[in-house]
Amino acid sequence: MFLKPTDMKKVFCNIFGHHYSVSKKVTLHIKEYKCIHCGKEVTTDVSGNLSNLTPELQDINKTLEVIYQKRHRAAEHAA
Repeated sequence: MFLKPTDMKKVFCNIFGHHYSVSKKVTLHIKEYKCIHCGKEVTTDVSGNLSNLTPELQDINKTLEVIYQKRHRAAEHAA
C-alpha cells in the first residue's frame, strides 16, 4: 500500500510536529500561522497559545485587524 503525497505530509507532521510559518499579522500580538508541510492553520488566542483557525476565529481576527489598522492610522495622523 502506497501513501499519497498529501498523506505523507500528514505522517511527517504526526511524527515530527508541524512547522508553522506566519501567514498573516493581524496585530502586534496576534498572528495566523500555516504549516509548511500539511497546510494546517492556527492562530494565537488571548492567552498567547495556538488554537485551530476556525471560521469564527477568522472573523474575529478580521475584525481585530480592521480596528487595529484604524487606530494606528488615526495615531499616525495625530502625530
